[in-house]
Amino acid sequence: MTRARLAPAAQIALAIGAAGAAAFAWGSLVERKRWTLRRVEVPVLPSGSQPIKVLHLSDLHMAPWQREKQAWVRSLAELEPDLVVDTGDNLGHERGLEGIRAAFEPFRGIPGVFVNGSNDYFGPVLKNPFLYFSGPSGHVPRSSRLDIAALHAYFAELGWTDLDNTATSLDLRGTHFEFFGVDDPHKGFDRLDLIASAIDDLRADDPLGDESWPDAASASQPRPTVTVGVAHAPYQRVLNSFVNHGAQLMLAGHTHGGQVCVPGFGALVTNCDIPREKVKGLSVWRHGLRSAYLNVSAGLGTSIYAPVRFACPPEATLITLVAAS
Repeated sequence: MTRARLAPAAQIALAIGAAGAAAFAWGSLVERKRWTLRRVEVPVLPSGSQPIKVLHLSDLHMAPWQREKQAWVRSLAELEPDLVVDTGDNLGHERGLEGIRAAFEPFRGIPGVFVNGSNDYFGPVLKNPFLYFSGPSGHVPRSSRLDIAALHAYFAELGWTDLDNTATSLDLRGTHFEFFGVDDPHKGFDRLDLIASAIDDLRADDPLGDESWPDAASASQPRPTVTVGVAHAPYQRVLNSFVNHGAQLMLAGHTHGGQVCVPGFGALVTNCDIPREKVKGLSVWRHGLRSAYLNVSAGLGTSIYAPVRFACPPEATLITLVAAS
């Protein structure tokens, strides 16, 4: 008795189905937990400055049961960063703050700044992933409200400063930093019109202002200052505004690096209007005659309803700021 053979079309369909199942298994069971530390150098410090280590965290989408992710994030404290920058979407569950506390506690006392992402306000919901191909995701009316006030209170306990639609300053290893940021642009919570006045108020309250450092070798030596813009979602309107306001470095998240990518091609979607080639990693953003370094984090998590990554492992970034040549 001879065994029936599948038609060529059926064989192809079976092979495609098997490959798809294998890719999904890899993305959901393996790569989603293949947490990666990306290291980059950014030459923005004044000549002679000491290097400064900045740990950029984003998009944890934390749920309380994600103990492996919490342990990996805790281990990053061993890098001894000088500054932590959190670009939002920390929460991924109504009890997500439990996991954030477990992950971030070793960073207590390390200076930090943060901005909100939409998932710090609203809980995740099940939705059709193919809708992302039609453009950035919109508001989901049935999403639950999360306790963002409790999240902010915990960050304040850590000693971190809220940059949502405001500005602040900080001295690190002999360099003066000016930070400004916006609330989540993806939900339209950004108030770019407030940035200029926030910077002006910051400088007006600065007792040194444009004066030299007291320990400068010469009274004519300018005060070394680096300006950093921080946002959750890297929409072009935000990046252009940041560059106009003098940012030398900009940090963002939101994109998940595409989350599901095609090897050799890259991200299929960005969930905002940033070009695909800048969906993750370090690049230079140009606007008119000005430019700034831009680091977009691929983030450390996913929605609990879409727990898969492919050709785009979850990441944190250790940015070493060095003197510009």
